[in-house]
Amino acid sequence: MKQASYIRINPADSVVVALRAMKKDEVVEVGNIVVKLKEDVPAGHKILLKDTPAGKDILKYGYPIGHAAIDLEAGQWVNENNLKTNLKGTLSYEYHPVNEELSIPLEDKTFKGFVRKNGEVGIRNEVWIVPTVGCVNGIAERLAELMNKKRSEKSVKVHAWHHNYGCSQLSDDHENTRKILRDIVLHPNTGGVLVLSLGCENNQPEDFMAMLGDYDKERVRLMVTQRVEGDEIDEGLRILDELCALADNDQREDVPASKLRVGLKCGGSDGFSGITANPLVGEFSDWLVAQGGTSILTEVPEMFGAETILMNRCRNVELFDQTVALINNFKEYFLSHGEPVGENPSPGNKAGGISTLEDKALGCTQKCGRAPVSGVLAYGDRLNTNGLNLLSAPGNDLVAATALASAGCQIVLFTTGRGTPFGTFVPTMKISTNSDLFHRKSNWIDFNAGRLAEGMPMEELLREFIDYILRVASGEKVQNERNGYREISIFKNGVTL
Repeated sequence: MKQASYIRINPADSVVVALRAMKKDEVVEVGNIVVKLKEDVPAGHKILLKDTPAGKDILKYGYPIGHAAIDLEAGQWVNENNLKTNLKGTLSYEYHPVNEELSIPLEDKTFKGFVRKNGEVGIRNEVWIVPTVGCVNGIAERLAELMNKKRSEKSVKVHAWHHNYGCSQLSDDHENTRKILRDIVLHPNTGGVLVLSLGCENNQPEDFMAMLGDYDKERVRLMVTQRVEGDEIDEGLRILDELCALADNDQREDVPASKLRVGLKCGGSDGFSGITANPLVGEFSDWLVAQGGTSILTEVPEMFGAETILMNRCRNVELFDQTVALINNFKEYFLSHGEPVGENPSPGNKAGGISTLEDKALGCTQKCGRAPVSGVLAYGDRLNTNGLNLLSAPGNDLVAATALASAGCQIVLFTTGRGTPFGTFVPTMKISTNSDLFHRKSNWIDFNAGRLAEGMPMEELLREFIDYILRVASGEKVQNERNGYREISIFKNGVTL
């Protein structure tokens, strides 16, 4: 496999992306365009193909990624110092539906999952402790530690999901907390849940349990610590013993790939994200949707600049209107705090070759492939529509990954160019955009998409990726699970009393 030195992603682009570090005076040839580099350009960064006056748009992925801040010459390195965003405030949009036919065959692919009483399928079988309020985090963590020590030879493990909320919150913040905790309790990756309450918190235990709806009362149990006579640890261990005994008897069985629900997320992105890992995940998303499965794209602020692509892929005008609201509501959230909507990318993104939010967004949205948008979810909502869904949540890695899992995803596919070790309460698979990261941080990274930049055909890598994901769905652990890096984070926007 021979690695090219640069790539023009779309024929309309006014830049190419360096696939390796390139030196001053090296030559780039694209069709009848020949330019000599005026300076050294790092790998993942952009090289201008033609003279561009200040104020004129620069195109990448076939779309504007901002405008030249100064007069630029062909062969210059385009970066955050000479490229500026076009993004402003909220906008009005028109619906121009794009219905692309994807010819992806239905395959007889399965994985081994845990079929729950309500028909949902889990890919893990754990017992969880879900505090209704942060005041009982210590009790939850002690119970998990004692149970896992007691059951060291058993496969079913106990996890406590530490968070800081459940009291002293108002309105949307309070409801967001309740919805995310509800979603965790109802998640199919757990074979039993101890809902752990203090008793006096705003998130009152009986009201919270009613919010669960028609739940499995054998598998979901409540303990209110203020009402326990004597030692709440003894009572908690007794309940956990019963839950673990039930989960010990659960068995995996073959289920179709259509039962898989995956979250799509990126973080620590670089200039390779939109060339390797994100397109690979997009191809997988399209394959899964074609099998009848489900994927969810979130990180709404990282859709800014690419939002019309998603809007026009909506199946109908109602979904279009919901997507417009998704985008503009998040822009208004930024503006209400006095922040510009284009306040992105991060320092790490810029160092990796991403110069504006449009640059980031057009690469980010590659993760959802080309399938039509079938559903739009508010923060804390649970999935009710198969196919590609959009979810309201910020770009923050842990908040967004928690939201994806809370919506019902059994796994989060997380692409990264710079690396990150974290995981949320479901397996959080790290897919590297470049081979260097995969080899340097093999204790973090699960799959190497960087091979695409080295000449490996997409179809070949996609088949390997599909098989790997189905193995993980069948029980193979990813690095964040092996490392024990697992946590949750709940979105907060309001007053703390």
